[in-house]
Amino acid sequence: MPALILTALLLPAFGHLYWRTRDTRNLLWFLAFCFVLVRMSLLYPFSVWQMWDSPRPWMAAVAQSCAMLASGLFLASLSPLSFRIGKMRILYVIPFILPLIVYALLSYGLYRQVTPHGLFFWIFPLLAALSIVVALFWGNARGTLPPALAIAACVMFGGAALWLYFKTGVFWPLVMAESGIHVMAALLVLSVFRRLSPGVVLSMLGFAVWAMPILLIFPASHLPLVSLWLLRAIVMSKVAAALGLIVLALESELAINAAAGARERRARREMEAYGGLSLTRQRVEDFDRQADQICKAIAENSRFSQAALLLLHPLGMYRIAGSAGLDSAAFRALDSLALRIPVADFLTFSKPVANGVTVYLDLRPWLTPGDDLMRLHFTSALATPMHGRTAIEGALLVAGMREPEDPLRPDDLAPIEILASRLQSMRSQTRMLEKLIDSERFAGLGQLAGNVTQQLNNPLTVILGYASLLEDSPRMDTQELKAVDSILGAARTMRSTLESLHRVARAPSAQLAKVSVTEMLMDMERLHRSEFLQRAIEFRLRVDEHLPQVRAHAQQLRQAVLHCLQYAMDAVEHVEESSDRTVSLEAKPDGKHVEIMIAHSGPAFEHPERAFDPFVPPQAGSGEAAGLGLSLCATIMQDNSGSAKAVNLVPRGAAILLELQGA
Repeated sequence: MPALILTALLLPAFGHLYWRTRDTRNLLWFLAFCFVLVRMSLLYPFSVWQMWDSPRPWMAAVAQSCAMLASGLFLASLSPLSFRIGKMRILYVIPFILPLIVYALLSYGLYRQVTPHGLFFWIFPLLAALSIVVALFWGNARGTLPPALAIAACVMFGGAALWLYFKTGVFWPLVMAESGIHVMAALLVLSVFRRLSPGVVLSMLGFAVWAMPILLIFPASHLPLVSLWLLRAIVMSKVAAALGLIVLALESELAINAAAGARERRARREMEAYGGLSLTRQRVEDFDRQADQICKAIAENSRFSQAALLLLHPLGMYRIAGSAGLDSAAFRALDSLALRIPVADFLTFSKPVANGVTVYLDLRPWLTPGDDLMRLHFTSALATPMHGRTAIEGALLVAGMREPEDPLRPDDLAPIEILASRLQSMRSQTRMLEKLIDSERFAGLGQLAGNVTQQLNNPLTVILGYASLLEDSPRMDTQELKAVDSILGAARTMRSTLESLHRVARAPSAQLAKVSVTEMLMDMERLHRSEFLQRAIEFRLRVDEHLPQVRAHAQQLRQAVLHCLQYAMDAVEHVEESSDRTVSLEAKPDGKHVEIMIAHSGPAFEHPERAFDPFVPPQAGSGEAAGLGLSLCATIMQDNSGSAKAVNLVPRGAAILLELQGA
């Protein structure tokens, strides 16, 4: 009765633990001790032998069935392995314990501990064999116990139970099965929790003593004093096991809280490290150059020892902007792979990790035969996307997880996800700030151009007028006429330049019309083909067949493209090898926009971010008016609700990207 009362008093503790933690293991322990309490309530009004010999066989059958069901729940809580049949997963404990429950119901309820004869004699060995077979498969499955130990225990206890059936009848095999299950429960407690804490020791001791009823088969155990203390130990072992499991649950809860506190402190330190990053916001290019610093902070403060920042290049392809924790071979291989990643639907259908925005990125679809990443075993990573306006503009790639035995949790990835969101927000703000600065700069340039045009136009008109009069004079000799022609040519060139400056100073018209970029580029190709041939420059034109129209001023747009083409021709004219003198003109749709790219194989921009600044001296290989021409191009694009950007190509060359709003 003391054991019954103590077990009943401990039962609410299991219920409270499950209510607090919502842990399935605590729920199974609660249900198991409910069945143990039912069995004790049925058994203890009688002595042990009176129970089995009483005229109430079905009460004994229910009691023993509860014992087997409780034993199965203990096993399921410590080894919840399963197998699949079709689309359904089934726990091993179900087909293992069901034959034993049927054995208990038949042996105690139907046959009243009398071994049947004839064909029915083989019912009980068959039920035992079914449980043994399931136990062998269960033991061979990948669990916490070594398969050899689990299979050896199954063979030992299962073989002993079958031998007892043929030697003694139906009673002792079920006792052997219950004892074996409790021995396995004791071993599983040590194997699952892997520590020698008070909870583990008390639980193992309780299950080990709980497995002693099989000792009652020996004659020495029937001595009055031995039998008394053995039965008392078996009865109190249930209380010891219950206390041990409660302490074990509390220890696990304390360990979980301590680990959660450690993760919270680490996440706080990680966020402080990311918040301390000093990121410039002057130009997007300057911002992206800080990628190594960002990746180093991730590798030093997060759970990952390797990090890389993938960014969308203005030419519409991904590049690795920086990394940390990767050697040079891995960095080069990853950068080459980034060029093969399609921008469309990148990371859209990837599997999320830890219920966050970070996804699992499998790199194998983009690997080439003999790829260095395959040799370095770098074939996957976790990617935190940086969502842009129309596409994924980049991603933080992390790999090399520290403490891989500890599962990945949302708070491990939250700081990285917040950092990725911050980076994307800062890049967008930097881009907007860059456009604002350019707009103010070109506004100042327009005012300057208006003043210059006004101051120079009148004197130039006088020069052109008197030069024309001199040209028409009959008293001029040949040498003097050549000098006058030179004056007129220089003055007319200056007049053309002033007209371009006047276009910069002039306020843009509010009327925009639909323009066919395809027709405009085709016309320009026909008109300027001879100039390319004369300069021995290979010209390539590629226009998407489904290119939409744009809203712009046709003449201004034509002038902008012409300025870019002139710059490209001047850049490649001084290239030594004639085969490398190439200028390409491409147009393609980009979401709701149309992108025109003028690329050349000449020298790259020294400062791409300042390519449209008219006050920057022209670099070697470009024409004298290169800076002014490109600045006029940028002004025209702004007047037409577009944008202009200069980029360098890999391995060499440069390009100008013109982006216009689709009609």
